[in-house]
Amino acid sequence: FHLPPSTIIMKTAFVIEESKLIKNLGLLAKVQKEAGIEILVALKGMAFWHYFPLMKQYLSGACASSLNEVRLIFEEMNVKAHTYCPVFIEDDWDEICSMSSHITFNSLSQWEKFRDRIPQDISSALRINPAYSEVETDLYNPAQPGSRLGILAEQFPDELPDGLEGIHFHVLCEQDSYVLERVLKVVEEKFSAQLKQVKWINMGGGHHITRADYNVDHLIQLLKDFKSRYPHLKVILEPGEAVGWQTGYLQCNVEDIVENQGVKIAMLDVSFAAHMPDTLEMPYKPEIRGAGEAGEKQFEYRMGGSSCLAGDFYGDYSFDQELKPGDTIIFEDMIHYTMVKTTLFNGVKHPAIAKIDGEGKFVVLREIGYEEYKNRLS
Repeated sequence: FHLPPSTIIMKTAFVIEESKLIKNLGLLAKVQKEAGIEILVALKGMAFWHYFPLMKQYLSGACASSLNEVRLIFEEMNVKAHTYCPVFIEDDWDEICSMSSHITFNSLSQWEKFRDRIPQDISSALRINPAYSEVETDLYNPAQPGSRLGILAEQFPDELPDGLEGIHFHVLCEQDSYVLERVLKVVEEKFSAQLKQVKWINMGGGHHITRADYNVDHLIQLLKDFKSRYPHLKVILEPGEAVGWQTGYLQCNVEDIVENQGVKIAMLDVSFAAHMPDTLEMPYKPEIRGAGEAGEKQFEYRMGGSSCLAGDFYGDYSFDQELKPGDTIIFEDMIHYTMVKTTLFNGVKHPAIAKIDGEGKFVVLREIGYEEYKNRLS
């Protein structure tokens, strides 16, 4: 399966490739500089904190959606977070404030609840819902009818309360700058009065900037044009996926081959439900290195996960050679979103976390074992 020559440890693991991460960060830094904006890494999509010091060299910081993410940013990147939570938990508030530079509220009622307890050095904002999105999967569409995320234009006051300095929206998911252009048109039509009253706008995540076919020049010009219309606004983007896009893989092993009514299933030592949940939720078909679509190559298999969940499988794929126990399977592009969503469901063994460093050396960073499983329960 054409593993890197340095990958001498055939260990089940999420493996990040440092050189590919640096390439992504370099492109994002170019956008940041040429467009005159700030780009943050969103932990909900990319929380590989081993590389936070590296990310800090290229980006303007990080954004969080929970106390734990805030703390991870503060401790491992040594910066204060841009924090948005769909709802702020009373018991977390003071600690979140101590490690945040910006806080965005999901509703006017949350703003009213906490406004008198916001430290003076924190810049506050409201999340808007433009009621427009081109995201087709409802699970990932923040602007679907009945959404709990953000404030609709008809609910938004024409004159913002004193103390609010920003506006935040997030309605993209794996989309390009042309979608952003159409979203911005709606935002400007519905919230032009409010845009004139604030100091910054956060355009959220979902910007697929590091994808090969993304038109980076169009994005830069789009942002420059927006800034020319609102020269008083600082513009912020917070992609997570674009940081981790195509920077690594999940390496696993075939443990058994079973057959049911003519379907051959390669039983793996990883779980789709526990370790690759987006494949079932989104859903999308992960690419396997060296494999083709069903019917493309001679030998066809479904991939079976290691948990007891009946739906813990994905397929079908075809291969040039028959699979057998001991073979290695490489699921491509498994660093962003996948890692942050893994669980210890069913107690199945969690993949290790590893990297291929700048010198091409395979390094295991962490093993996740029984104690992590036990300590989540009582």
